[in-house]
Amino acid sequence: MESSQDRGSETVCRMEPSPDQQAARDRIAAELAQAGFALPGTLTVRAYACGKPSCRCHASPPRLHGPYAEWTRKIAGKTVTRRLTPGELAQYQPLLDNAKKLRALLAALQDLTLQIIDADDPAHRQDPETET
Repeated sequence: MESSQDRGSETVCRMEPSPDQQAARDRIAAELAQAGFALPGTLTVRAYACGKPSCRCHASPPRLHGPYAEWTRKIAGKTVTRRLTPGELAQYQPLLDNAKKLRALLAALQDLTLQIIDADDPAHRQDPETET
């Protein structure tokens, strides 16, 4: 009888990664294991023009207000943006950077999985131009 440790996506999907592909997966998994806390969303730094017609931000050339750091994310399906103070920006920046790194690692793992599937079964190959 199979133990719960023996069952994994490789068993269910019958994937046969090469030693190089397994090593790549192990590298990605090791980086994921080292990941710390992360915040969802994106960070943008923007400058704005205000609504006062005589303000310097409407001059030629304009001198916009800011820059302001803004953290945008989805909460219950709605986009929420929060302006960060310089202190919050310093505190949250590593968490946002970590989230970006996690997204990149996940994308790398997904790309690797697609390579393995394409190598194992030519019927699963899709022309990138025909994917939607």
